[in-house]
Amino acid sequence: MIKRVLVANRGEIAVRVIRACRDLGVETVAVYSQADRDAMHVFLSDRAICIGPPSAAKSYLDIPNILAAACAAGANAIHPGYGFLAENASFAEACEREQLIFIGPKPKALRGVGDKVRARQTVGENGVPLVPGSDGAVTDLAEARRVAERIGLPILLKAKGGGGGKGMRVVSDLANFDSAWTEASGEASAAFGDAGIYIERYLESVRHVEIQVLADSFGTTIALGERDCSVQRRHQKLIEEAPYAALNGKTKAAIAAAAVKAAQSVDYLSAGTVEFLYDTATGEFYFIEMNARIQVEHPVTEVLTGVDLVAEQIKIAGGAKISFDGATSNPVGHAIECRVNAEDPANGFFPSPGTLSVYRPPGGPGVRVDSHCYEGYVFPANYDSLMAKVIVNGRNRAEAIRRMQRALKEFAIEGVKTTIPFQLKVLEHPDFMSGNYTTRFVEQQLSVRGQHDVSCRMYER
Repeated sequence: MIKRVLVANRGEIAVRVIRACRDLGVETVAVYSQADRDAMHVFLSDRAICIGPPSAAKSYLDIPNILAAACAAGANAIHPGYGFLAENASFAEACEREQLIFIGPKPKALRGVGDKVRARQTVGENGVPLVPGSDGAVTDLAEARRVAERIGLPILLKAKGGGGGKGMRVVSDLANFDSAWTEASGEASAAFGDAGIYIERYLESVRHVEIQVLADSFGTTIALGERDCSVQRRHQKLIEEAPYAALNGKTKAAIAAAAVKAAQSVDYLSAGTVEFLYDTATGEFYFIEMNARIQVEHPVTEVLTGVDLVAEQIKIAGGAKISFDGATSNPVGHAIECRVNAEDPANGFFPSPGTLSVYRPPGGPGVRVDSHCYEGYVFPANYDSLMAKVIVNGRNRAEAIRRMQRALKEFAIEGVKTTIPFQLKVLEHPDFMSGNYTTRFVEQQLSVRGQHDVSCRMYER
């Protein structure tokens, strides 16, 4: 059914989707802003169409322009990548109206998981364990204080309409509650157009564990193992790995079953990720959210299972069944992914756009690099600062860590600052090497100056 796909994104994910389409014999159409005229996804596609000026709002987020480009190019499907419009139910509905196949979940599922409060309620009703919290979104400060007092400190304020660290604040003292509430709701309104906040108990000794799921239209939903995403700064993931070695088999199976149940509760279709917090003190786990898109860290699962998740998305959207038996895709070995960003760790991770005078990615056994960069490329200041993802796999965790250290040290980049020095610092830390850390590892063990987020997260919220 799918013969020509318009890729409604940019950067490494656009390149990734184009390559998956090529492997399937599917034609591709790239869209680009004026700032991305010389981008790699433009060169690799069968056809490319400019859809607007550098501003994302007037290009990659402009639904009418994207749909017009698809129709003009004769595309019959659209892959949204991650971020931008990937989880926009209105965009998915607009694709359906134009008789374009949206390669992702159906609009109903997008709405069901996009509203974090509704998602909590839905999966909770289906027996998935939840972090203790408010019954719904809270918009009144006085009511919010009452909820906080009932739940008990510390608490976490979370934006109803988004994620990725935006609209999130930890409150350990009620004296700071009012200011934290004002900041979180204001940030949520600016980022997602929704000031609604829900409140959860803040669990201090946890690991961030997520399950990759895949679902087709024939009623099959498969879990492809867990990823550990606990190395974070300001709720943004820095390093992801799989599997989480400290989990016993019984707990792994229980979390995977809960993820499948969560996906089925919203009639999910395509690739998605169900995220949990695992309490290292009690051994209990809790649902936090579901991401209705392909994740930045999907290659970690791919290198362990041999499954091309993007190709599966395309085939499922075209009406096919999942093309492999879940029992034959058990992860083998250990994998780690580091996100290389054009940012200066010594200056609060401030973005560092510029011309890549030198760009030589690493290689060798067990090393994969997903990137849209090349030597001479002018890395723009307009979008997310992600330059490349370095993914390694080994027979065990120790070998994977050594392989990642080797790969990052081989990676030659000049012309911009990068996060590689910081990532090497993490990889060489005794707590990381031993696996004895939680989501507070970076703030507790590593000195990080400045107030900037690891990335502006324009296209992965």
